[in-house]
Amino acid sequence: MAQRFNARGFWLRFLFALILVFATFNPSGFSYYHWASDIIADSSVFLTPPFALITIILLIGWTIYLRATLRSLGGFGLLLSFAFFAIIIWWLVDLGLLSIDKFSGLTYIVLFLTAAVLSVGMSWSHIRRRLSGQADMDDVDE
Repeated sequence: MAQRFNARGFWLRFLFALILVFATFNPSGFSYYHWASDIIADSSVFLTPPFALITIILLIGWTIYLRATLRSLGGFGLLLSFAFFAIIIWWLVDLGLLSIDKFSGLTYIVLFLTAAVLSVGMSWSHIRRRLSGQADMDDVDE
């Protein structure tokens, strides 16, 4: 029997989405993007075992999250999710609570919201079942 969905399950999905997003890129300079840029800039070393391993791990993580998000939210739902968060950011800028002059601050917010969309996408089937009482075709065993 499958475990019931709860807030702990959502926050774990959100934590892993944060790790995935911020490990891939963040403005601090310590991310996969920066590591790959340094490797490409240094033409003497291109591919090392640690770099290949981390590349595969990140690709697996992105594949799992993006596939689950696209399957549960669909393309239109994903578009609506990003539009929703983009409007919130726009509103905060319009109210003067967020400055677009500070690129790193805005980048952190966008990365955080990307992780939020991915975690909602991973959890959406559970959330929809709780709200509507309707099960998906993937829920046959429950």
